[in-house]
Amino acid sequence: MKFLGIDNGLELHYDGDLPGRSGLGSSSTFTVGLLNALYAYLGQMISPHRLAMESIHIEQDLIKETVGSQDQTNAAYGGFNKIRFKQNGEITVNPVTISYERIQALNENLMLFYTGIIRTAEKVAKSYVDIIEEKEKQLLRMHDMVDEAIELIANGNLDSFGRLLNDGWQKKRSLSKRVSNSLVDEIYASAIDAGALGGKLSGAGGGGFLLLYVPSEKQPDVKQKLSKLLHVPFSFEPNGSQIIFYDRHREYKEEELAQEENSHASFVELKNLK
Repeated sequence: MKFLGIDNGLELHYDGDLPGRSGLGSSSTFTVGLLNALYAYLGQMISPHRLAMESIHIEQDLIKETVGSQDQTNAAYGGFNKIRFKQNGEITVNPVTISYERIQALNENLMLFYTGIIRTAEKVAKSYVDIIEEKEKQLLRMHDMVDEAIELIANGNLDSFGRLLNDGWQKKRSLSKRVSNSLVDEIYASAIDAGALGGKLSGAGGGGFLLLYVPSEKQPDVKQKLSKLLHVPFSFEPNGSQIIFYDRHREYKEEELAQEENSHASFVELKNLK
């Protein structure tokens, strides 16, 4: 509100379907959604790019959080995109063209489980941010996986994407001891034994939600094996942050009331002058 120069009182209501500190980008999504709503309150509809960049600025520069830029960008744009983060701070977002049938097939082969482990993403991220240059080999391999993953999802064998997901998780685990732990490793190993081909902790790691690639015929076995965890069905979101209701009539009414009050004030002032 300070960032936008709003100094009058507002009543805000926030509803979340999933818990915070779970690796699903909830804090950045909240920032994006609130900023979008406040701009609408001011009568402005801003672009996804501006929404993403200003949300990043608020979290990284104003609040001083040790967070990345991917969650804000994903929340602002939505859909499947190839996002490039340049060293000068510039971010480019290119939509990835994937058929509806392929997206549905991928969605049906993914399972999301809540580990019940609450962690703060900032603390996990700090454990490897300071030594990130020492992890160049792992980071370069993870970077190369992006184009490989896009090709597999769009035109390749989806099971191969699942195995690539496993490869990526092993590389990410090597960034810091805080990315995973013995409990997460045990859960992950159980899922693989039951038929999952790969997976990863969402977000910075350390706990929260575990995303698994599981062929449909193996999903009952994995669900049984991880029966102590909460299974959360989900579907991909094609759109980014949305203003779903805006009462323009109310705005006009407020303007009319303001004009009436100004007219009344002018009349009283003139009367007093007389």
